[in-house]
Amino acid sequence: MDFVYFIFFMIHLPATLLVDLQAIYPTSLTPSLIAKIPEFYVGMSRDPLIGGAMGYFGEPANYVWFKSFLLLEAIFQVPVFILGMRGLLKDSKKIYTLLLIYAASTATTTLACLAVLLATPLTADASLAPKTVSITPEQRLLLLSSYIPFFIIPLVMTIDMARRISGLISAGIHAQDLKKSH
Repeated sequence: MDFVYFIFFMIHLPATLLVDLQAIYPTSLTPSLIAKIPEFYVGMSRDPLIGGAMGYFGEPANYVWFKSFLLLEAIFQVPVFILGMRGLLKDSKKIYTLLLIYAASTATTTLACLAVLLATPLTADASLAPKTVSITPEQRLLLLSSYIPFFIIPLVMTIDMARRISGLISAGIHAQDLKKSH
């Protein structure tokens, strides 16, 4: 599983920096070539979250809750990606607690994002209403296929890290009990 987590962090880091966080970067700091990435992505998928937070579908203030998730991604998750990859490479058990916190937080916030995707109205042709948030069934499938792994992997990681930490605690308690009995 550590290899899966490592690859997950490796994929998630550039996606976060190049797409997700552009909604909170000052636009003056974003090179035009990089600014085109979310434009292309939202043009293809009509992602109501990224598109809404970036103002592609009208007033971004309606997405302040999502921007708070993006801020959490910037200040907490990005460092965890780096520390997590390093800890996993070194097979460090000390990283388990941080990964548990990250994974539980990420699964929770991504679940809210999935709820929005499932509640987004469907339309036969999303291009007919460019400033409204509606998606075609095909776009919903595309969005779900891109968001679900970012829910499932952290959910699995939450359970896995909790199990690993519980095992370490049990081993520590057992070692303490053996020490006391001698």
